[in-house]
Amino acid sequence: MSKILGISSGFHDAAVTVLDEDKIVFAGHSERYSKEKNDPFLNNALIEAALEYGMPDKIILHEKCWAKRLRNIYGRNWRALREPSQSKWIRKFYPQLKDIPQKEYWHHETHAAAGVLTSDFNECAVMVIDAIGEFDTATIWHWKNNKFKKLHSVWFPSSLGLFYSAMTHRVGLKPMEDEYILMGMAAYGDPVEGRRLSRKMGKDFFFFHHAWISNKASIWGNKNLQRGIDPNMYKEYDDFTIAFAAQNQVEKRILSYAEYARDITGSENLVFMGGVALNCVANSRLFELGYKNIHIMPNPGDAGSSLGGAALELFNTTGKKVKWNGPYLGHNIEGSYPVKKALASLKKGEIFGIANGKAEFGPRALGNRSLCSDPRGPKVKDAMNVIKKRQKFRPFAPMILEEHVQEYFDMPGGITNAPYMQFTAKCKKPEEFPAIIHEDGTSRVQTVNKKQHPDLYKLLSEYNKVSGCPMLVNTSLNIKGQPIVNDLEDAKAFEKHYGVKVHTND
Repeated sequence: MSKILGISSGFHDAAVTVLDEDKIVFAGHSERYSKEKNDPFLNNALIEAALEYGMPDKIILHEKCWAKRLRNIYGRNWRALREPSQSKWIRKFYPQLKDIPQKEYWHHETHAAAGVLTSDFNECAVMVIDAIGEFDTATIWHWKNNKFKKLHSVWFPSSLGLFYSAMTHRVGLKPMEDEYILMGMAAYGDPVEGRRLSRKMGKDFFFFHHAWISNKASIWGNKNLQRGIDPNMYKEYDDFTIAFAAQNQVEKRILSYAEYARDITGSENLVFMGGVALNCVANSRLFELGYKNIHIMPNPGDAGSSLGGAALELFNTTGKKVKWNGPYLGHNIEGSYPVKKALASLKKGEIFGIANGKAEFGPRALGNRSLCSDPRGPKVKDAMNVIKKRQKFRPFAPMILEEHVQEYFDMPGGITNAPYMQFTAKCKKPEEFPAIIHEDGTSRVQTVNKKQHPDLYKLLSEYNKVSGCPMLVNTSLNIKGQPIVNDLEDAKAFEKHYGVKVHTND
């Protein structure tokens, strides 16, 4: 039996994946074990959890360490040069792994692999957009005849991801962490002023429409976004309008690049990966381009590349794709799924948590580490915001029985299967479900079917029978500023901190 340990670390949100032959036996985030949100470094607890599945035969790193070092020199990121490379870090701090052979793949290559090798596509266009790899910041690939062909690259310092992170920082949020908040803020911006500012951003950062694709211009001029921007930039605009403009600009660039990917591959299938693929508002517009099928692995950022690197090595050495059965791959809280206890809480009108089964591999809670409630009633959203101690403009998401989704939502591209909260949709009955409706009338929808999560499907089905409501509010189960609950101790801490019951089993 061959075991592969995939590792992604050193920038943000470190993670590991363990493959036993073609089975993903474990995948977890460093933050869930260190309790430091978006922890960029590995830790002993995570490594020990991975090694419970046996010593690996090889270690696969998600990027080329030497090329990343070269780019840091080019980008004048001197502080990063003082830190040991990912490869040296592993050998220095984890002696049990120092004699295990290591192999490195290119950063965008592991992003692409994480998407393609968890899809069921035989052929597809692949688009990767993130903040920064070694030098690539956006790439287009064609997956055909079981081979990747790289067709286009955008190079650092040109970066759509860094632009969005810079605007996140500009409005007082934390870059590389709070971009999803900026996305939520955009709905509250002045659309007239926002579009005017978006055009200005285009001139300031992109010069002309197709420059970002063509690589023919120094798109950022003298701006090095890796080193930050002027905090007074666009001071005549409020934060929400800046958010609107940044989101507008990002949507334009994503759609332009996806259109280019379609044109040069001729494919109706798209895999979208990289941290920018977490922008569910932009994702929903990809169907406007004529793509029939879109796959975004539920952990498209760097953490997911720990799986991508391992899966790519498996494929290159055996010709096998990993067996992908969904994102429930982390720490396991044993016991039967708390259907009965959850139903009892719902009947009482309570907000409650669920912490059961294997933790989700990815930034979104999808039923195993979730805070839930009935989505009806005018006070639910405010009550959940009080518990989560978050801004009132932040939206909550619904999880809904797949067979009812078209009854309540106008899904992009007419899709019915959207299990990972990657697309937004207009609600057809917004007045009935105020807790899951954002300012722009949309919801970030998670569909649930019996095959993908039979226990969650049972909970939703049973509640629908007694209430006539086929959906619940679903948000992540975490204390503000901390990662999503991982184990029983975390669940107990959440319960104690907020006074909210967390059901761990029936």
